[in-house]
Amino acid sequence: MSIVVTGATGSLGRFVIEGLLEKVPADHITAVVRSEEKAAGFAARGVKIAVADYNTPETFDGLFSAGDKVLLISGNEIDKGRVGQHKVVLGAAKAAGVALFAYTSAPGSLSAALADDHRNTETAILDSGVPYVLLRNGWYNENYTEHLAPVLQANAVTQAAGEGRVATAARADYAAAAVAVLTGEGHGNATYELSGDTAWSFAEYAAELARQTGKEIGYNAVSVETYTDILTDHAGFPAPVAAILGGVETSIEKGELAVTSGDLSRLTGRPTTPIADSISAALKG
Repeated sequence: MSIVVTGATGSLGRFVIEGLLEKVPADHITAVVRSEEKAAGFAARGVKIAVADYNTPETFDGLFSAGDKVLLISGNEIDKGRVGQHKVVLGAAKAAGVALFAYTSAPGSLSAALADDHRNTETAILDSGVPYVLLRNGWYNENYTEHLAPVLQANAVTQAAGEGRVATAARADYAAAAVAVLTGEGHGNATYELSGDTAWSFAEYAAELARQTGKEIGYNAVSVETYTDILTDHAGFPAPVAAILGGVETSIEKGELAVTSGDLSRLTGRPTTPIADSISAALKG
């Protein structure tokens, strides 16, 4: 039996593997990756490596074994048929008779189009009959702190979320919740609404950036149309992706990502990482 993690060298997957290595022997962990080279560090520590691609179904044939616990980290190609990709992994897991199938989904409160792939994947999981855990991950601190350069250059946080608030947490927090589920008991057929302990506004975020940098940084609230234009014209996002991200801004303004259920801190046994801490880490970079 293995604990199998897809997307294991991605931004979230790396944290999951590191967390698992603290809890279980390395040879009980299988990292599913597209590039064996990127997983060399994990292989050197004894983690099993499996090379597979969501877009190549046959690479998942025989990858799972009966009794495995699987974490499907959702694909990041949000405009390229993620549900079909996820069904490839789900089908292979069902055929093998895995003990648990965990999936990183989106908050149940999120109505933006970004949630559609996640809802459809959840439906497929429930219909499959596999024992499941739905990890409905909220927004990450790093969604903002990894892209500080243009903010610091412009001395402005530009978003289209109005006065909406968002309850973010660090990727490491969400990874720790996944590790708790994969290494613990009693999580079968559970759904967890995961978010940070505290919701913040972009005006507060700008003020915290100003405090930590000593710069005058304000919040520039723009329309969704202006925001999507910025994403396409200046950040290089394809128009369909920009539209999806613009929809998330509307959801934030409505308060859909401000929910603080407490599930994340309960699963990890510790408070979630404040946005101020992630700002500090990013500035020290």
